Amino acid sequence: MSDRLNVLKTYKLYVGGKFPRSESGRVYEVTDAKGNWLANAPLSSRKDARDAVVAARKAFGGWSGATAYNRGQVLYRVAEMLEGRRGQFTREVADAEGLAKSKASAVVDATIDRWVWYAGWTDKIAQVVGGGNPVAGPFFNLSSPEPTGVVAVVAPQESSFLGLVSVLAPVIATGNTAVVVASEKAPLPALSLAEVLATSDVPGGVVNVLSGRTAEIAAPLAAHQDVNAIDLAGADEVLAKELEIAAADNLKRVLRPQPVDYAETPGIDRLTAFLETKTVWHPTGSLGASGSSY
Repeated sequence: MSDRLNVLKTYKLYVGGKFPRSESGRVYEVTDAKGNWLANAPLSSRKDARDAVVAARKAFGGWSGATAYNRGQVLYRVAEMLEGRRGQFTREVADAEGLAKSKASAVVDATIDRWVWYAGWTDKIAQVVGGGNPVAGPFFNLSSPEPTGVVAVVAPQESSFLGLVSVLAPVIATGNTAVVVASEKAPLPALSLAEVLATSDVPGGVVNVLSGRTAEIAAPLAAHQDVNAIDLAGADEVLAKELEIAAADNLKRVLRPQPVDYAETPGIDRLTAFLETKTVWHPTGSLGASGSSY
């Protein structure tokens, strides 16, 4: 019989491509579905939230300026890394959500497939929601989608991995950067996903992951003047109302919580939720009886 002690994992936040502890020094206990202790997770503070926004804003220019094809390659690399760590995520999802190993494995497979699905949309969404517009005049009129900016994402509370990826992947696929508030009761899959992102060519700051009390972290993000949008997927009715009121101060885009079956194939609603449409008018010359001249 071995006397070796297991090396317990120290979970940390993910901010600006680094893994800091909460500046507050606080942690909270994370338990499995049966109440058994799993780990101590960082209990993020308002300062951590502000630091994450600074990192996301700094990363926005480079990420939004990358080609859509390149972003697709980076996202696909994340899926590759997730595939190599299926065993770890299967255990974490099983513990977090109280699932049998076989069901947890199916959830992880669906999550990886979901990431690949969104990776494939990076260079196609512009063709679906943009294009040339017919106008009555000697002009070209072209509309193209652009990312909104820094998006705060309140991750689903129950679906700790599939739900998380279903709300995060479309945000960064379209060129936004994200500050994620992980599931309060089941943050470990999100914190482990951060380790995958850090080794998957995703530039530091594109995704920042915070764990702790959802209301405590989300409130300063909703009110933050440098956050451009917020996804309230993981907020309950009361919290969602409070966050939406705070978000109105600087006219943030708000995606309200709604019933979602994350196992179903998603449409493009979350891809378009955090896109702005830029329309350009360009003169073509005069229109005569023989047609336009350029």
